[in-house]
Amino acid sequence: MTSFSMRAVPAACAALVLLACQTLVLAQDIPAGIGDTPARPQQGSRLERVELSSRQQSDTDLRRKSAVAKQIYGREEMDKYGDTNVSDVLKRLPGVSVQDGAPRMRGLGAGYTLILINGDPAPPGFALDQLSPSQVERIEVTKGPTADQSAQAVAGAINIILKDAPRVSQRDLRLGVGYSIERPTPNANFTLGETLGPLALSLPISVFEWRNQNSFTTERYVQGNDQLQAARGIQQAEQPNWGHGFNIAPRVNWKISDDETASLQTFAQKGYWNNKTEYSETVISGRPNFDDDSASHGTWQNLRGNLQWINRFNDAQRLELKAGVQDSKGTFNSEAFRNGKVQRQTVGNNQDRSFTQAGKFGQLLGDDHSITVGWDLEWRKRDELRTVTENGGSQLPQYDGQTFSATIQRQALFVQDEWELSKQWSTYLGLRAERIATESRGSDKLVRNTSQVVTPLWHLNYKLDPKGRDLIRASLTRSYKAPDMNALLARPSLSVLPNSKQTPDRVGNPDLRPELATGLDIAFEKYLAGGGMYSVGLFHRSIDDLIRSTPTLRAVEWASEPRWVMQPINYSKAQTSGLELEIKGRAGELLPSVFDPKLALNLRGSLSFYRSNVDVVPGPNNRLDGQQPWSGNVGFDYRLSSLPLTTGVSFSVMPGYTTQQTESTSLEQTRTRALDVFAQWAFSKSLSLRLSANNLLPLDTQQTSMVGMGYGSTTDRVARTSFGAALEIKL
Repeated sequence: MTSFSMRAVPAACAALVLLACQTLVLAQDIPAGIGDTPARPQQGSRLERVELSSRQQSDTDLRRKSAVAKQIYGREEMDKYGDTNVSDVLKRLPGVSVQDGAPRMRGLGAGYTLILINGDPAPPGFALDQLSPSQVERIEVTKGPTADQSAQAVAGAINIILKDAPRVSQRDLRLGVGYSIERPTPNANFTLGETLGPLALSLPISVFEWRNQNSFTTERYVQGNDQLQAARGIQQAEQPNWGHGFNIAPRVNWKISDDETASLQTFAQKGYWNNKTEYSETVISGRPNFDDDSASHGTWQNLRGNLQWINRFNDAQRLELKAGVQDSKGTFNSEAFRNGKVQRQTVGNNQDRSFTQAGKFGQLLGDDHSITVGWDLEWRKRDELRTVTENGGSQLPQYDGQTFSATIQRQALFVQDEWELSKQWSTYLGLRAERIATESRGSDKLVRNTSQVVTPLWHLNYKLDPKGRDLIRASLTRSYKAPDMNALLARPSLSVLPNSKQTPDRVGNPDLRPELATGLDIAFEKYLAGGGMYSVGLFHRSIDDLIRSTPTLRAVEWASEPRWVMQPINYSKAQTSGLELEIKGRAGELLPSVFDPKLALNLRGSLSFYRSNVDVVPGPNNRLDGQQPWSGNVGFDYRLSSLPLTTGVSFSVMPGYTTQQTESTSLEQTRTRALDVFAQWAFSKSLSLRLSANNLLPLDTQQTSMVGMGYGSTTDRVARTSFGAALEIKL
C-alpha cells in the first residue's frame, strides 16, 4: 500500500484524525450491551416483513447490520440544508464528490460509480441535479459490488431509494425559493399518500426553476491562424444558464395476501434548458483563434416504469420478479455567431430506450444461512441525429441528417450465499457472469463486439464482540466499467477551431472493451452506545484495459488531408489505493471530557487519501483522471434548548493537483472548498421554515491544460454563493 502524508492536510482535517483516535480510547470504557439492538432477522423469514411496535432503526443501525460495507442516509440527512436537488446532498457525503453534476466515489470518474434507482441502473441522461430530495426515502452508498446488482461498480454504488407508498394518509407541501444570480427562482414539492384497503398509493410531485451564471477567463497559447506562428490570446466570458422542469413519481403497492405483494413504480422527468455565452477578446501576440458567441436551448425527458412481484411460498422460500421500461429523450439547438451573423448551427436529438427483466429466488438453508439465484436481462439502444451547418452549408454532408445508433444487450446470471457462520463470523459469497454484446451502426457501417465478464465476490465480516458493535469488514471483488454509449458512436464531431493537436476532431470507438477491476477492501467500524460511530478503511483497485481519449494525426473519411482526432481507446493498466476515515455522533459521546452528554450537538467528519498511477504514462502525477490526492469534510448541527431552532455547518476542501494524462498532455487543477450553512425554525410539528446558504466564502478556481510544445490554456472560474428558503407544511 502506498504511504500517505498528512503534511498538506489543513488543521481542521488533521483534528478529525485526532478525534477518531481519542474516541477509540474512550469507547473501550463503554460497558458492553448498552445501546445494542436486536439481531437482524434472517432473510426470507416471517420476521423480515412483519413490523412490530418497536423503535424505528436508525441509519447507523441499518449500516451496522448490513451484510456488506454500506453507508445509509435517511430523511434527516437529506433535509438538513434545504437542498433542492440530490446532487447537493451527495456532495456532503463521506467519500463522494460531484463534478459536472455527476457523483464520484473515491476520486474516480463518474463512469466508475454505479448510480441505481431503487436498485436498478439509472437511465442514460438521468439528471440527479434535477431530482428533488423530497422524492427520495434514503440514499445507500455501497463500497463494493454485490451479485444481485450490476457489477459496474469499480468505485462503488449509490442507490437512490424513492419514497415508498405510506401506510397512513400523507399531505406534505414544501414551498421554496432560491437565489444565485439576477433574480430569485421558485420551487415546490407536494407529496400525496393514501391507503385504500390492500392498496397504498403515493404521488410525489416536484416543480423547479434554476438560474445560474458562469464567469470565466481563458488564456490560450496555441497555433495561430497561419498554423505556424504561435499565438496568445485572452477571452473573458459570461455564460448565463436557466431553465425549468418537473418530476413526478407515482407508486402503487398492492398487498394481494399475507405472502404475496405487487408494486408499480413510475417516474417522469421533463425539463427545458437555455444558455448563452458572450466573449470579449484580447490579442497578446500572433493571430489567435477565438471561440464565437453562442446561444443554445433544448429539452430533456425521462420516463420510467418498474413492476415488481414478490411471493413468499413459505417461511424459507421467496421469489421476486421485476420488469422495467425506460425512455429518455433530448433535443438541442445551438447557434454560434460571428460579426453579428449565424456562423454555425447545430441541431439534433437523441433517444435512449431500454427494457429490463430480472428475477431471483431465495432459499433459507437454516436459521443463519440463505442462498439466492437469479438473472438480469437488459436491452438498451441509443439513437443520435445531428446536423451541423457552416454559413448555411452542411459541414459534413456524408454524416449530417444520418442517424447513428448503438445497442447494448446484457445477460447476467448470479448466485449469492449469505451465511452467519457463528455469532462473530458472517460471510457473503457471490458469483455473477455477464455477457455484453454491443452494436454500433452509422455511415453504412455496422460494428459488433461481444465480451464476457465473470465477477466473483467475497465479503467477510468479523464481530470483535458478540453484540456487533466492533466490526472488521473485508471484501475481495471483481467489477467492471462498460464503455459509455456515446463513446461507442462512430459519428465524428469537428473542432470549431482550426484542427490541431490542441483542438482535434472527436469520434467514438465501437471496438472499446470494458475495463476490468480487481478490488480489495478492509475496514474497521466502531459503533458507540449512543448512536455514534467511526470507521477506518483501506481499498485497492487494479484496472485492466483502462479507457482514455488520446489525440492522433491520421487519415479520415471526412477530409482529404490527415487530421488530428481525439478518440477513446483501451489505453493501459492502472492501480488506485486509498485510506478513508469517517466519524459521526453526539459531541458528548465522542468527547465526554469536553462536552456535556446532554448537549444537542452532533459532529461528523471524513478524511480520505487517494493514490493512483497509469502504467504507460511516466510519472510523477500519472494519476487517474480527476482523482484528487485527498479530500476532507467536517460539520456539525446544533439544536438550541431555549428556542425551536436547529442550525448546522458543513465545510469541505480538496487540494490542487496535477494529472499527467499522456506523455505530452497534462491537466492542473487548483484547490476547491465549500462552506454550507442552514437554520431551521420549527413553529409547530406541522410547520417549519428553513434557510440555507451553499458555498459561502466562495473560492475561485483555475484549471491549466498543457498539450505538448508548451501549447495549452488556462481557465479561471468565478465561484458564486447560492441562497435558499423553504417553508415546509404537513397538511
